[in-house]
Amino acid sequence: MSFFGKKGSCHETPTVSSTGAKKVALVGNPNVGKSVLFNALTGAYVTVSNYPGTSVEVSRGTTAINGEEFEIIDTPGMYSILPITEEERVAREILLTERPHLVLHVLDARNLERMLPMTLQLIEAELPVVLVVNIMDEAARMGLEIDIPLLSQRLGIPVIGAATAKKVGLPEIRAAIAGFTASTVAPFGYSRLMESDIAAISGCLKGEYILSRKSLALLLLQGDDEVAELVRDSEGDGFAQVETAVKEKRFERRESFHLDLSMERKSIVKKVLDGAFRTPQKRVVTLAERISRLTVRPATGIPLLLIVLYFGLYQFVGVFGAGTLVDFLEGKGFEEHFNPWITGLVKGNVPWPVIQELFVGEYGIITLGFRYAVGIILPIVATFFLFFSVLEDSGYFPRLALLVDRVFKTMGLTGRAVIPMVLGFGCDTMATMVTRTLETVRERVIATVLLALAIPCSAQLGVIMSLLSQSPRALLVWSLCLFGIFLLVGLLAAKVLPGDTPMFYMEIPPMRLPQFSNVLTKTYTRMQWYFMEILPLFILASVLLWLGKITNFFEKMINVMTPVMASLGLPKESAVAFIFGFFRRDYGAAGLYDLQSKGLMSPRQLTVAAVTLTLFIPCVAQFLIMKKERGWKVAIGIGLFVSTFAFGTGWVLNRFLLLTNIV
Repeated sequence: MSFFGKKGSCHETPTVSSTGAKKVALVGNPNVGKSVLFNALTGAYVTVSNYPGTSVEVSRGTTAINGEEFEIIDTPGMYSILPITEEERVAREILLTERPHLVLHVLDARNLERMLPMTLQLIEAELPVVLVVNIMDEAARMGLEIDIPLLSQRLGIPVIGAATAKKVGLPEIRAAIAGFTASTVAPFGYSRLMESDIAAISGCLKGEYILSRKSLALLLLQGDDEVAELVRDSEGDGFAQVETAVKEKRFERRESFHLDLSMERKSIVKKVLDGAFRTPQKRVVTLAERISRLTVRPATGIPLLLIVLYFGLYQFVGVFGAGTLVDFLEGKGFEEHFNPWITGLVKGNVPWPVIQELFVGEYGIITLGFRYAVGIILPIVATFFLFFSVLEDSGYFPRLALLVDRVFKTMGLTGRAVIPMVLGFGCDTMATMVTRTLETVRERVIATVLLALAIPCSAQLGVIMSLLSQSPRALLVWSLCLFGIFLLVGLLAAKVLPGDTPMFYMEIPPMRLPQFSNVLTKTYTRMQWYFMEILPLFILASVLLWLGKITNFFEKMINVMTPVMASLGLPKESAVAFIFGFFRRDYGAAGLYDLQSKGLMSPRQLTVAAVTLTLFIPCVAQFLIMKKERGWKVAIGIGLFVSTFAFGTGWVLNRFLLLTNIV
């Protein structure tokens, strides 16, 4: 796939969206506040989809400024316009093929010197750039001083100081979007030798390009194969001359070109920042930095993590969400009021018992599917996503990644994998999609296996914690089983799958108090996505269960599974929860909730069922995403392994509990 499918000059009219809106691309390193700015401009996440031909997600939304509509594109994180990762390739393709009206380069004010080289590249490429120096509030607390007007003068582009998480600088950014006119000319240059090499190549270029000839020449000298293909197509017979010039210059500077270019860019950055960026004589250590250090050191980070999990997951999601809220909504709302009312209404107006059963029967769409989705699952996922958004907005996750990096490396992963793992506690389907951000296929497969096996989703987790919290020993056994299996399978996967663990590198944003509006927006957006996904599946599951009941297929399935349940020491009725689990993990957990409510399971049986069901086969949605991300072969292999492993573990655990009688 060409990254330069549409060709034109750098001064050609920018493209517009299908609605006629001008496009504005947000670019920059990861964790510099692009998504916060995107949310602030658009109001919320609007559309999130894979970029065509890739597995990288791109968010798009719209905003109106002075009556004119603009499409805002939140691009994946990139460090340079010379791409290395798939995310960087997609970000560059958006810049080039979609030719935005404006490129907002967002960078972290605390790391100005390290991030400005990409600004230089965007300027010398003659892209329409506005620089947003973000996180100015944190830089000020550290005693850093940045002269924004002087920076703008030396770079030759508009520069805006901002703290987007606190809405500072947003009016200026909106004004820059609406009032921008392209006139980017780089006011800086390289050494005479470097400029001579660039001129030798750019002088051979005769075609029309989106990037400036200077930028193309530098990319060719750095060995950018995609740019070489572009130039070959554009130059035709003249490409031989270009190729010869590039080979000669690369041979002449074969030992030091990349280093020379990097050093020259650093030298330019130093000159740009001289007098425009001042650091205090004595480094100011803020309270947020002190807390940040505590979170990444094992001696303090692990106790802090346990405190976060106890109050966040156990108390807030498990006790409050899955206990208090579910008791109120499901117990009072549905069982005492709504279900009797709707059952009477349907039976009074629908004369056919089989149709009555479809809507308000044992597996009815309303009395089971809608009740599960709204009465049991909704409060749990709402509290989990609220907790998750608070942690995310505080900047805790990148620090958690640093904390667990060493442990994850023993499993063939890096600390970066903690993001999909934590996200898996919200929704394993979403988390499986996020594994695409991991660098290697090996990492993605290991993470997918662990998500399918040992990471319960929020609804399943909440229900199980609520059930087992009545017996602390049962909860302890369940927790230790999952943790041990997570480590064991991870270690075995790292041994079995060939390949090396990549290096770990991650931008660390500042720790801050979460912004209430950001937390609510993120929670609402995730809730909206999750609920839109699960409600149709719950209705479909209810219809299938209804069909199974009226055709007696469901009874036959229970009879087939009865010996399996007996081998696990479980009553035959528990087969219902496992059949539910085929459709969704949380659906199965809600089935256990019903069995527990009817007093059909002892603490030991509940523990065995909870462990087996947690490890059990991924839900339909997760399995389909596994197939999409990893292919049929890997998805089926993981599904078979997980199912066999779950029942094997359940059998061993039942024997162990019978022998020790600890639950």
